[in-house]
Amino acid sequence: MISETIKYIGVDDLDIDLFESQYVVPEGMSYNSYLIDDEKIAVMDTADQRKGDEWKENLKAALNGRQPDYLVVHHMEPDHSALIAWMLETYPALQLVCSAQAVKMLPNFFEGFNFEGRVITVKEGDKLELGSHTLQFISAAMIHWPEVIMSYDSKDKVLFSADGFGKFGALVNDDPDDWACEARRYYFNICGKYGTQVQSVVKKMAALDIQAICPLHGPVLKGEALAEAVRLYDTWSQYKPESEGVLVAYASIHGGTAKAAERLGEILREKGAPKVVVSDLSRDDMAEVIEDAFRYPKIVVAASSYDAGVFPVMHDFLYHLQIKNYQKRRFAIVENGSWAPTAGKVMRTMIEAMKDCEIVEPMVTIRSRMKASDEALLEQLADSLLK
Repeated sequence: MISETIKYIGVDDLDIDLFESQYVVPEGMSYNSYLIDDEKIAVMDTADQRKGDEWKENLKAALNGRQPDYLVVHHMEPDHSALIAWMLETYPALQLVCSAQAVKMLPNFFEGFNFEGRVITVKEGDKLELGSHTLQFISAAMIHWPEVIMSYDSKDKVLFSADGFGKFGALVNDDPDDWACEARRYYFNICGKYGTQVQSVVKKMAALDIQAICPLHGPVLKGEALAEAVRLYDTWSQYKPESEGVLVAYASIHGGTAKAAERLGEILREKGAPKVVVSDLSRDDMAEVIEDAFRYPKIVVAASSYDAGVFPVMHDFLYHLQIKNYQKRRFAIVENGSWAPTAGKVMRTMIEAMKDCEIVEPMVTIRSRMKASDEALLEQLADSLLK
C-alpha cells in the first residue's frame, strides 16, 4: 500500500530472461500498477500479458466488489497496456484516460476493438477529479515513447512516473540500499537518448511537492531514495559523468588486443586513475558496458581489425552509443591489425559523429601482439587521456 487510499496491484515476473528481448534480467522484472480508491476509482496502468491472470486477481482483491471508473494509461508499451481491452470489456462503464498520441496507438495493439465513447483524452495541465484525489497530468513525451504522460496526485503528493525512475529487477529481489545500479543500466539503455526530454520533466517536478514516485518498474521511491533518484536523473539527463574513472572496452579475436587493453588498464591505475573498468565486449553484458560508458568521463576503445573494418562487437558497441546520444566524453583509441590495420579509422569515424567527444592522441597500433616498444606508446596515451 502506497497510502491509505493508493494500493499497489502490480506483479513480479521471475520467469523472464530478456527484457525487451535484449536486456538480461537475472533478478526478474516488476510490472507496476496502482489503484486509487476514492469516490471514483482509478486504475493506474495494467501489466504484461505474461502475468495477466495474477494481475487480474490483484485488481479484483483491491476493488473488493466495487467497479473501477477510470483506467489511466501512462504508457502504451505492451508490458503495461496488454490488458486494456480486457478491462473495457469487463467493466462496461470504465473510461480510458490517455494522451492523444496513445489514442492513435490503440488500434496498433487492439485491432478491431471499438473504443468509441470510451476514451478521455488528456494533455499537459489537465486534471481528473476522483473525490479527495485530483490527478494533474504532465506531458512526458519521448520518455521514452511519444505518447507518455505522467500524473501527479495532489492529495498524497505522489507522482506516477511511467517508465521514468524505473529499474530492472523484480520487487521481491529488490535491494533497498542499491537502487542506482540497476536503475542506471535501465536508464541509459532505455531512456538514455532522451536527455533533453528528461530534463524537461525534472524541471516540471521541481515545482511539485512530491513525497513518493511510483514508477512502472522497480520500487516506490520515498525520502532520501527519492531525492537521490532525482539528483541522478538530473545528472544523467545532462550527459554529465557521474563519477571519475575510465572505461576500457575491447574487442579481441585471438587475445592480442585483450592483452594490450588489460595492460593499458594497469598503466591507468598506476598513473592514479581512481577507477578503471576493463570490459570484454565479446563476453560482457553490452547493457552494462553502455552503463559504464555513461558513468565515467573517459573511455578507451581497443579493437582488432576485421574484414577491412573493425571487429563487429566494437562496431555494435559504438553504434549503441551513437543511438543513445552519447556525448561530452574523452576517447582514446587502440587498434590491432596483422597486415593492414583498419579498426582505428572506423572507430575514429564513429566517435567523430558523436557530439562533443574528444579523441586524444596518439592512436596506438598493435601488430598482432603487443611488443616491448608498444609500452611507451600506451604510457603516452594514458598520460594524454588522464590530463
